[in-house]
This record gives sequence, structure tokens and C-alpha cells, in this order.
Amino acid sequence: MDLTCFKAYDVRGELGVNIDAEICYRIGRSFAQTLNAKSIVVGRDARETSPELADAVSRGIIDAGADVLDIGLSGTEEMYWATTEFTACGGIEVTASHNPINYNGLKMVKAGSKPLDPASELPAVRTLAENGVFATPSTKGSHKDIASEAKSAYVTKLLSFVDASVLKPLKVVVNSGNGAAGPTFDAIAAALGQNAPQIEFIRVHHQPDHTFPNGIPNPLLPENHAATADVVMEKAANLGVAFDGDFDRCFFFDEKGQFIDGEYIVGLLADVFLDKVPGASIVHDPRIIWNTQSVVAAKGGTAVQSKTGHAFIKQIMREVDAVYGGEMSAHHYFRDFAYCDSGMIPWLLVIELMSRTGKPLSELVAERIAAYPSSGEVNFRLENPKASIAKVIAAFAGTAEGRDETDGISLTFADWRFNLRSSNTEPVVRLNIEAKADRDLVRSKLEEITNLLQD
Repeated sequence: MDLTCFKAYDVRGELGVNIDAEICYRIGRSFAQTLNAKSIVVGRDARETSPELADAVSRGIIDAGADVLDIGLSGTEEMYWATTEFTACGGIEVTASHNPINYNGLKMVKAGSKPLDPASELPAVRTLAENGVFATPSTKGSHKDIASEAKSAYVTKLLSFVDASVLKPLKVVVNSGNGAAGPTFDAIAAALGQNAPQIEFIRVHHQPDHTFPNGIPNPLLPENHAATADVVMEKAANLGVAFDGDFDRCFFFDEKGQFIDGEYIVGLLADVFLDKVPGASIVHDPRIIWNTQSVVAAKGGTAVQSKTGHAFIKQIMREVDAVYGGEMSAHHYFRDFAYCDSGMIPWLLVIELMSRTGKPLSELVAERIAAYPSSGEVNFRLENPKASIAKVIAAFAGTAEGRDETDGISLTFADWRFNLRSSNTEPVVRLNIEAKADRDLVRSKLEEITNLLQD
């Protein structure tokens, strides 16, 4: 059996084509056997097939002789934290995040919520799942429902990141996209309300619904912005927050309904953590870097660049003991959250910052956006990506002041830079451009590079 659902970092497939219950059983059993696991946390998102696939994964784990610690409907970050909190040997979240409705998948970590090594451990799980040569344990494992206990521990951990007593009256729009975020958000809001009852939450598309009546929850797409932005404006809210399907990413809208690009939130949170932990290391991805590097340098911290992707970011964070790491794609990682990414911690930190400073989000990021304007990530589906990328590099390499190949190719010039890379998970080429205080330069270079790529 050739399991083509294995990707660079996790498992993702089309239902009935390359992922189903049998395949998930095999992967669950292989995962437990490969890790020689005694216990594994299993969670699932709100998709229609997620309960069935989670059950299949669990049966595989139990047949391998390991106990299943079931946290039920949950976000990926809840699986991460439960794996650490309950000292499990690993964790699996059944989720396809923001993929189309006919997809599902598995995100997996080992003990300590560490990613599987994509070069050795993940291939080992795949090989055993494919050949199906499973060991027969002396006894089967058991199934334990720890959903309530795990949720409580997770909420307590999240609230440790902020001082709820300083929170001021705010009106916050929260768009859960009919994914898994709603019930977990309610648990956080209820606990927060004990110390900050003056915060008003306006819930949008809040209930989990596997039919996704309002579209797949992917707030990064411009066509999905209005669902949150319009409510912010209508309700005169101070802030808008939107989550993807398994809420390991969150996206922000200011009080004017403007979407705030992820790189500026990275800079903002870097600033927050350098106030909390002076001189700390901050990890960032290589796509848009100048704003974050400027913020970190001004606060006396150390900016450390990592290849894009959670496995790489988490590894570098551990190596340098970074307090925080961020990707412009809205993944935010926290040392005190087992170095894992969370979509819930960022909005808590932002409302704390707004409360402490008395400033709206637009004001908190305006200076940084003006100083380092960017294009945002622009995606291209190309017939010959390698040839198209080579054409762009040939056109600009001769005048570049710097070249970096940490992830794709970045070329740096006196007052602008760009990063061009092929996606690890999709058949697209991604372009990011940034400049120094010159938005017109960003626009002109975007047009120039777009023409070269599409020519």
C-alpha cells in the first residue's frame, strides 16, 4: 500500500482517494509501534469524518498496546498541550485545517510535543503503515476519556500568559468559522470573565458545523475577510479575531475592520515578549523579515532566522531557547507552551497590550507598516515553476547586495528585498516583497516580478 497522504510534515489526503478509516488505523498503529508508546493523546476537529477517523486511529493505537488519551473535539494546540501535560508518548490530531471539505488528515507529535523528524521518524511511520508488518503486543491498550480534564488544564495554561486584572473594557468580534474553535473559545472566555467581565465578545459563525455553511475557515483569503471585518464595523468593536479550522492560527482585524498582515503581528508579539523577557531570542521565518528584525534589535533581543514550517521553527527555538517564534502565515510559537504554536494565546496577548497601552490595534502597528510595507504573500500556479523562478533570479541577481537560501531564494537590495519559494504543501510558487518606507516600490516590484513569472 502506497500512502500518498504523507506530506512534508504531516498527513493530509482526499477522502476516499488516499485517506480513509483503514489508512488511519494503519497510521495509528504504526505511530504507536514506532514510538514504542505507552500512551497517546488523540483529538479531532469539526469535520464530518473526523470522529470516524479518530476512532480508527484510536483502534490502531490500542491494538499496538498503547493507551488512548481521548480529548474529543479540540484544536491542534489542545493536543499539543495535553501531550505535554499528561506526559504522553505522542499525540495525534485528526484535522485537515483549512483544506477543502473533502479532505482530512493527521497532525502528529512525539513526547514533549516535539515534531517528528521529517527526515527519519515520519518516514519510519509511513513505511510501517504501508507494509503493515505490525508487532503483536502482549496486551492491548485502553481508551481513556480525558476531555474535561485536558480542557481545564489547557485553559489554565493559556491564562498564565496574561494578567487578566489589567484588562480594560473591550468589544471583540470572534469568528470561529464553524470549525473547532467555538467551544474552546467559550471555555477560555468563561475563565477570563471571572477576572475581566467587562470584555464583550461578539461571536460569528461560532458553532462547529461539518457542512461549513459559511465556507471552509481560512481567514487568510481576502474573500473571507468581510465576514469578520463587516461585523467589527457594524458593532463598533475594538478588535476582530478569526480562526482557521483547527485554530492553530488566528488572524487580526483592527477597529477599522482592516486586516493586519501576519508579519506585523509577529513584530508586535516580539515586542511584547522582549518587554516580558529582556534580551530574549526571537525566531522568525525568512519570507518577510525587516520589521521583525528592526523591532528585536531596538529592544535588545536576538533575531534568529529559521526555515519556514513548524518542524523547523520549533527545532531552532529549542536550540536557542527562544521565548517566542512567529511566521507571517499566522503561526505563533511559545517557549512556555512546549515551544508549540497556538491561535488562542496571540489574541489574549493583544488585548492585554491594548489594555496596558490604551492604544487601538491600528495605532500599535501603523508605524511599523509605514516603515516596512510589504506585498503580503502572492501565490502563482505555474506550468514550470523552476524555470520561472530561475528567470526572476537571473533578472535580479546581478544587482543584489545579498542572497539567502534558507528557504527558497531571497535577494536583498538597498531599499527592498524579495523571497521566492515553492510551497512545501501545495503546487504553487510563493512571492513576498518588502521595502523600506516605500509602498510604491513594493507595488512596482510586484508588477515587475509577476510579469517575469507569468511570461
